[in-house]
Order: sequence, then structure tokens, then C-alpha cells
Amino acid sequence: MNRTASQFLAVIVLAGLCAVFPFGAGAQVGRQQGLLDPNVAAEKDLLAVPPLNAALVKGILARRPFAGVTELNSILSQSLSKEKLNELYGRMFIHVNLNSATREELLLIPGVGDRMVREFVEYRPYKSYAQFRKEIGKYVDQKEVARLEQYTFIPINLNTASDEDILSIPGLGQRMLREFKEYRPYKTLEQFRKEIGKYVSPKEVARLERYVTL
Repeated sequence: MNRTASQFLAVIVLAGLCAVFPFGAGAQVGRQQGLLDPNVAAEKDLLAVPPLNAALVKGILARRPFAGVTELNSILSQSLSKEKLNELYGRMFIHVNLNSATREELLLIPGVGDRMVREFVEYRPYKSYAQFRKEIGKYVDQKEVARLEQYTFIPINLNTASDEDILSIPGLGQRMLREFKEYRPYKTLEQFRKEIGKYVSPKEVARLERYVTL
């Protein structure tokens, strides 16, 4: 095979790999489409989300960070109907772990019913979003797969995650990225709690811990 033919074949192979494993497929929070995370969103952004009002936003700010979406839902459901909550979660949500989310958590994702919960659970454990897109794409179109993806995350490995993966954690910036990497290799999650607890509150450490694994 001459050089030109070899180069052409390499391009074809690379294109095929990109189609199956798109760039960023390993990013641990699903690709976002403007969905707000109430644990880190600015007050002005929350106030712009119907049906939230000033009193509800004040309550969110006072209680956050929430351990998960069910905790948030238990508070908001005291003031909002199921229909209003479904509307709200189309704009704001706390990501759920694809590999461990409960049925209750998954059913809070707008448009997800019992059938889709079964499909989500069937293919666990998910190792990448390429896998998620392939498996869930058997049941819904690509647009719906993308919509569902934004509600989820796949935990990253503290010791091997790329900068891109770590920065996909909501509210995590360059300073905390440096702290995450400074203490590698982590041997236990308790070590992670101790080291990162030097910089943020215990509740914030717990929020961050949701997104990581060893």
C-alpha cells in the first residue's frame, strides 16, 4: 500500500472512531443544553427561571448545596405542584449518577417514565457517554438522547481524570482543579475529604464527592 493510500485509510479509520467515540465522550457530566444546577447557579439566574419566585430562590440559596435532586424536590414540592416541578426541571436540575441513581431520582427527569428507567438501569455500569448514547439511542432519537444526557453524570476516577473531566463538575474552576490534582494519587475517599476539606465546607466536599470515584 502506497503512502497516499495509507494516509487515506488512516483518515477513514479516525473518522469512524470519532463517530463511535465522539470527542468529549468521557466527560463525566453529560453535555449540557443550558440546564442550570441550583447548587451553583447565581441568584439572578435562578430568579429568571419560572416558576421560581424570590421566596423559593431565597430558600434554595439558604439550604444549598443539596445532596441530590430528591432533597431539592422534597423542599420544592411543598410549594409547587407536580406539573410546575416538571416544568421547572426542564430548566434546572441536580445531575443524577447514571450508575447508581434510584428509580425516584430518574423519574424526576422530565419525560422519563417507568420504561425509560428500566432502559437506563439495564445497561449499567456506564463507562462513557459513547456507551450511553449507543444504548439509549436504541429507544429514542439522537435529540432525545442528548436531552436526557444533560441530566446525568458518570463518576470520574480521581487519579486518572483529565482536566476536562474534572472541570465538567458544576461550579468547579481552575483553582479547585489544581487542588484536586495536587494530592494525587488518592488512596481513599477519606483522603479526598480531608485534603479538599482544607478549602471548602464539609457540605461542599460532599457535593463534589458525588462526582468522583477511585
